[in-house]
Amino acid sequence: MAKRTVLAIGIEPSLVDFSAFPGLTAELVTSHIEAQIEQLRAMGYEADSCLIDLGDTAEAVAALALGAKHYDCVVIGAGLREPRERLHLFERIINLVHLAAPQTRICFNTTPADTVEAVQRWVAP
Repeated sequence: MAKRTVLAIGIEPSLVDFSAFPGLTAELVTSHIEAQIEQLRAMGYEADSCLIDLGDTAEAVAALALGAKHYDCVVIGAGLREPRERLHLFERIINLVHLAAPQTRICFNTTPADTVEAVQRWVAP
């Protein structure tokens, strides 16, 4: 049986202003992202990460990742939904996933550390 595939789309941590999030840094968020992807792989998923910028190439990068293979589940990172100024980018990415992979389950994490739980709500390994 083929492994279930997961794509995690999120904002490149080095581009985020963490001043509103005490205790978070680009390094810590990167560490959480990498740990969650590795945990998914250890559980039997084929997991990929797609980190995008704040708009210039975000859609093109996400489209390239979505077109690389079939994904059973796409996780949309919390950094795409907040702050409010990212609403338009969030909508563009959601619509891109919907058009490029209409049969794919979409889920949302609430922090960079709970991606595994988000995936497991929709796709078993």
